[in-house]
Amino acid sequence: LAPGKTNYVRFRLSPDVAIAIGAQVKRPGEQMISEPAEFMIAQQPHGDEMGPYERLLGDALDGDATFFAREDSVEAAWSIVGPVLGDVTPAVEYAPGSWGPREAEQLTADVGGWHEPTA
Repeated sequence: LAPGKTNYVRFRLSPDVAIAIGAQVKRPGEQMISEPAEFMIAQQPHGDEMGPYERLLGDALDGDATFFAREDSVEAAWSIVGPVLGDVTPAVEYAPGSWGPREAEQLTADVGGWHEPTA
């Protein structure tokens, strides 16, 4: 086919955001003559108006890693959060208005236990 006479799907992120489908369609009438047509699915005239995920996708396609976390920082974050998420302490019921469950006394046993403040 000659240039400009092909079907296409366009994802353009810069400078104008657009998603379109282009195709050769039959021109009205009895003759088999085609003409280009474009179906615009989405169009945003200024790239500055992109949402955060659109901008992030554009940065990824451009190879710009500015807003992406590096692997070493992600691993460091999980080394802190992982043990907390994996070591779940069971909830213990206690009477409302009390100083808590008896199991809490173990937390302060080595410093003399809980001390009730006096008025």
